[in-house]
Amino acid sequence: MKFNLADVFETVADSVPERIALSYQGRQISYAELDKLSNQVAHLLSDNGIGAFDNVALFLKNSVEHVTSLLGLLKIRAVPVNVNYRYTNAELQYIFDNSDSRAIIVELPEHQRSVAAILADVPTVRTVFVIGEIVDELHQAVADLPGGRLVEVVSFSDYEAKPDHRDFEPRNGEELYLLYTGGTTGYPKGVMWQHDDFFRKPLSGGNPYGEARKDLEEIGTAVKDFPSIAFLLAAPLMHGAASYSLFTFFTLGGRLVIQRDFDPAAIVTEVEKEKVNIVLIVGDAMGLPLVEEMEKRKDEVDLSSMFSITSGGAIWSQHVRDRMLAVKPDLVLRDNFGASESGNDGEIMMDENGHLKVPPTDKMMVVDEKLNKIAPGSGEVGYIARIGNVPLGYYKDPEKTAKTFPTLPDGTRISILGDMGTVEADGSIVFLGRGSQCINTGGEKVYAEEVEAVLHAHPAIADALVVPVPDEKYGQRVAAVIALAEGAEEPSLEDIQEHCRADLARYKVPRTVVFVDEVKRTPAGKADYRWAKAEAAKESTAV
Repeated sequence: MKFNLADVFETVADSVPERIALSYQGRQISYAELDKLSNQVAHLLSDNGIGAFDNVALFLKNSVEHVTSLLGLLKIRAVPVNVNYRYTNAELQYIFDNSDSRAIIVELPEHQRSVAAILADVPTVRTVFVIGEIVDELHQAVADLPGGRLVEVVSFSDYEAKPDHRDFEPRNGEELYLLYTGGTTGYPKGVMWQHDDFFRKPLSGGNPYGEARKDLEEIGTAVKDFPSIAFLLAAPLMHGAASYSLFTFFTLGGRLVIQRDFDPAAIVTEVEKEKVNIVLIVGDAMGLPLVEEMEKRKDEVDLSSMFSITSGGAIWSQHVRDRMLAVKPDLVLRDNFGASESGNDGEIMMDENGHLKVPPTDKMMVVDEKLNKIAPGSGEVGYIARIGNVPLGYYKDPEKTAKTFPTLPDGTRISILGDMGTVEADGSIVFLGRGSQCINTGGEKVYAEEVEAVLHAHPAIADALVVPVPDEKYGQRVAAVIALAEGAEEPSLEDIQEHCRADLARYKVPRTVVFVDEVKRTPAGKADYRWAKAEAAKESTAV
């Protein structure tokens, strides 16, 4: 059978209706209640013109409404589109337009104002659902739309008057889940997952601790016997790793604990208050402030319920892990390996030589440029390829789809993201790094070309390359190596940052700037990033 995510959730809700599904700011919501709330949201959406395969952007921070919006969309076979709420208006316009979003669900007043500012330039949007009070600017933007275009602004709270029963059309598992991630040109790309593939790969077939579930009946039976694990999600739900975790633990009948924003002090308090068992973080950007809080309060807070901390999506240093274990030696620390384009690829470990390594698995292999499998123990460096249940491709981008998701001669579909590696004699894969110029700062992806394009628009800058430099908190930070235009005065770091903030999210703005006489490039004009990294590491100014 093919699994649909809404069918899976409803099966769990029917099996353990009284079990707590969601804890948020002291509110405890059972599976039965969460299902009914999501049914009401689903009816609100459908009554306002949202139907099967309509794309709907979720411009939201973590909240109960974020979860019910996700589930409500899935119930009516609509397609959720994750939106990074840190994006600038230009970036938001791109993602709303590229995703063909039929509607936007938004909450915060400043986010509503962003929608208002770009609404005229996003022609596919027909409805804006607003959680909370609707700002005047949004009403005015709708009234000022040219050419008689009509956009409805709907109060999300109207769901309270909607029926809470299920009367939705049958689902087949071929519905889409659209997950936006950064692209090599700096523009986000929409990764198209079929529900069935999403269930089998990112959600580990509904059982990350054993054999994949065969059908809904098995899910319903197994969840009754599975303990109600309390899982605190420190990451924002807009991130792929967070959505994977949310649906994984719902499928297991677990209790999801979410917070509005990342707050290490609140997390430590919640571990004791909510008897949290597992905490999900994103690398050192969350791990470092969290362990500092754990160290500070280890003698005053009961952390006995917590048996594991899991990281995904960013560098998690051994130093931070060691400090966590010093506070609580019995912790199980797990570093997940995966991507928006591949799902959950398993656990990545560090060996005694400091190499990141994935144990032998049938989910991955290493191939050469012609997609031939590299023999174990050969020492040959190749591309790490994910096998099996991979996405259909990138939304509206057949060229990148063909490159990233090729099909082997035997019909096997694979995903190649640019991760380089070797295969050891025992079949384990050593991860060497990303071949493209991707900077991972606290779990956020920053692509050099996008930042360089903005830098090149500065009147004092003749040329620039963007590279990562180490950062104690975020793993990496963005650095710019800059050559000045002839006769130009050297701009200050603050001036360059202000220039960049007009077009880039704050985490993409360079925090390190190095000035050189000339940016080194090859005769063909290609960037010499190795040279740029050396220059950035040798002499820098950082804030």
